[in-house]
Amino acid sequence: MVEGWLRSTGLCLPPLIRERGHRYVLFTQDPALYPAAHSGEPHPVIDRADEIVRVDTNDLDAVTAAALDLAERLPIDGVLTTCDYYLETAAVIAARLGLPGAPPEVMHRATRKHLVRSAISEAGLANPAFAVAACWESSLAAAATIGYPLVAKPVDLNAGTSVQRVDDEAGLKDAFWEITGVERNTRGQPLSRLLLLEELIEGPEFSVEAVTRGGETTVIGITDKSITGPPAFVESGHMFPARLTPAAAVTIEEFTRDALAAIGYTHGLSHTELRLTPDGPRIIEINPRQAGGYIFDLVRLVTGSHPLELLVDLSLGKAPQIGSERATATSAAVFFVMSPRPGTVIGVDGAAALDADADVVRWHLPTPATAGYPRSNDAYLGHVLAVDATGGAARERAEAAVGSLRLRFADGSTATPIGLPG
Repeated sequence: MVEGWLRSTGLCLPPLIRERGHRYVLFTQDPALYPAAHSGEPHPVIDRADEIVRVDTNDLDAVTAAALDLAERLPIDGVLTTCDYYLETAAVIAARLGLPGAPPEVMHRATRKHLVRSAISEAGLANPAFAVAACWESSLAAAATIGYPLVAKPVDLNAGTSVQRVDDEAGLKDAFWEITGVERNTRGQPLSRLLLLEELIEGPEFSVEAVTRGGETTVIGITDKSITGPPAFVESGHMFPARLTPAAAVTIEEFTRDALAAIGYTHGLSHTELRLTPDGPRIIEINPRQAGGYIFDLVRLVTGSHPLELLVDLSLGKAPQIGSERATATSAAVFFVMSPRPGTVIGVDGAAALDADADVVRWHLPTPATAGYPRSNDAYLGHVLAVDATGGAARERAEAAVGSLRLRFADGSTATPIGLPG
């Protein structure tokens, strides 16, 4: 395992690996990256590792050498990561060890938003107008060509970080300096510092959860998504499966397969975000990994297939099995708790009542917590996961549960979580 996320998939994958009878060695630049829980329990990424190899995971030569050394004393059967920033590294290591994985050059392309846009256009697929800018003058020229409003995003960050709507030159200036002014990501890797400008796409947003092996892509299902209002595009909730007509679902699935083929994707999980416009689907982003935001839990509850189990199987070269008798719900949804203002949240009124709600499978709202405006997924204070065992109302149940909560701040004020339908 080459690093991992701190939350969501990073918490769930380590025990799953153990439960399936496997063991793993963790490669990390610093074990302190993975803090203990509020209860004092060590982070699962650290706690479940058979061995921890401390190596500069941002140095491809160093981490590859460490992998070759490890393979001389242990039988290594697979390489994986849950962290976007190390997907290419894992692919390189797998290739050097002769293990299953995506071709490194494909993973390089798939993890850079501007290269994905170019590949989609080169394949002749419908694509919003876009441009890449490295300086202010080229940003102005690109915006004039595309036209306002548009979307600005960095080419190599994740979790919705710095993705924003731009309506005029003043907004473009703010976006340019925010995106090009950051030199490194949260793991210390140097960034390209390029601004990607895109035509604003209108329409409901979905994500397609899929698995590709041997160049054949199987769609597990489609998730519908809630997004906070502009200027940011932070995901506030998800439901699986999406409410779609059969014809719309087929159109989305076929377009996703074509987009994955356009970037040369032949092996791995994928989480492809798109909007369904009046003129058909348009890609927002292709993520060459499992879905985050607890979508993997929604998929597991509805289909019986756990995407993280599929990740493990793919890393071992096994054909993933999709669908099982373990399904327990017809629909499942997660809604995130976010604050409408900055401050210190010292408690959440109404949280105790969630335990009595038969539709709530799980909730997590640790306090005290530092709240900020929702500019990325780091704004999440917690989440509520709900199901509908016999119908498609899981989204309404999750939203109602979050809507019943009140955030209590250290200054004595309270607030309703943001992002709920108006």
